[in-house]
Amino acid sequence: MSEMNEKLVRAAIDAAHNAYAPYSNFHVGAALLLDDGQIVTGANFENASYGMTLCAETVAIAKANSDGQMRRIVAVAVAGGPRSSEGGAVIGADSITPCGRCRQVIKEVADLNAIDLPIHCAHASGYETYLLSELLPYGFGPASLKS
Repeated sequence: MSEMNEKLVRAAIDAAHNAYAPYSNFHVGAALLLDDGQIVTGANFENASYGMTLCAETVAIAKANSDGQMRRIVAVAVAGGPRSSEGGAVIGADSITPCGRCRQVIKEVADLNAIDLPIHCAHASGYETYLLSELLPYGFGPASLKS
């Protein structure tokens, strides 16, 4: 495990503690590694109108985009679990992976940057790393719109 990957996973875990998840009580944090070593984080943000809920990965990517940094993303980390009695996330024995919607959002970034993004998925004893192409085979991206 590289030191930078561990730092990225730790940032995702820390971000999970900032989640607003009063309905599911499932706190998720995401962290994006930029090409200069900078880390951008996001946390899930639920809404009483469930369809309006924002996932942590989408929040982090939108944040990076609004700061003009989306083309600099080189890795993603996610962490999450049920709410603890202290209010933060409990990272379980099994890692979580991005939901299908988030995989599609990550695919847009990956294609924009011409990289098969590594996604580090945290669990209590470390993390598992997957390439986006493993989590979203045959994904729909910008190239799919070309005839």
